[in-house]
Amino acid sequence: MRPHFAEFLGTFVDVVRAGSFSGAARRRAVTPSAVVRQIDALEDDLGVALFIRSTRALTLTDAGERLHERAQRHLDDLADTRAEVAAFGGSVCGTLRIACLPTFGKRYVLPVVAALQAEHPGLNVELDLTERLADPVVERLDAVIRMGALTDSTLIATRLAPFTRLVVASPAYLARAGTPGSAADLRAHRLLDKLHGADLLGWREVLGCPAGHAGNGTVTFRSDDFEALRAGAEAGLGIALLASWVVGPDVRAGRLVRLGLGGEPWNDGASGISLLRALPQPSAKLKAFTEALRAAIGSPPIWEP
Repeated sequence: MRPHFAEFLGTFVDVVRAGSFSGAARRRAVTPSAVVRQIDALEDDLGVALFIRSTRALTLTDAGERLHERAQRHLDDLADTRAEVAAFGGSVCGTLRIACLPTFGKRYVLPVVAALQAEHPGLNVELDLTERLADPVVERLDAVIRMGALTDSTLIATRLAPFTRLVVASPAYLARAGTPGSAADLRAHRLLDKLHGADLLGWREVLGCPAGHAGNGTVTFRSDDFEALRAGAEAGLGIALLASWVVGPDVRAGRLVRLGLGGEPWNDGASGISLLRALPQPSAKLKAFTEALRAAIGSPPIWEP
């Protein structure tokens, strides 16, 4: 077995995930030819072909399928063991892998990352800004940040802040269309909603059904981006339902008006913003990140109006 077998195994898994040598090369910050050489060396060491290579695609052979099944588990075990052992040393170094929503990451995570890296030069960070529910186990992430109620899982949650949603509109829109006094009044108003997915903003909890259904308002603007929805509300496109971490500062500055609508019963639950990890013992780098993020968010959170 070659001395770099574990490294080549990691490259093999990245090639399978990316579906190409070039994709794996981008992830590992090396040239595609370097990736090809490592795969060639791995196949030579094992004495079998792992991929059927063509100009259009890479396809796993039967041997490659079996290796991928086993390799993923072994690499995860190695990564977990390394993180657990490193946690005893208290050294904030290595690569920290975090996934969260794009807007939250840009606003609140990036400043924390910048401060941490200035304090700990040996720390590298991979920040996956994504709308999907990233899985720290499958994707080998140190942690993910999720919003709202948590489903039952084996993941370990650290609460970062409460999760509240505000119904908001611009002063100009309310002057033009009138200010609703209850959720029922929203039937006569223009609403903003998320593009794609089923009621991702949670209008059902306000209206009793998704926005625009059964005569409950008219959805006149949709976007898959929270910043665009915030900007749309500020521009007077209609009434939006958005998290306080998105629009709280705008309410505080008077750019948007918070509509209480019966005391905001949709915020009565115990949902929050949580950092989820798979390992029982967090690494030193994850501990440092979690503490820094909680301090930056504050209590009450800095975004609350």
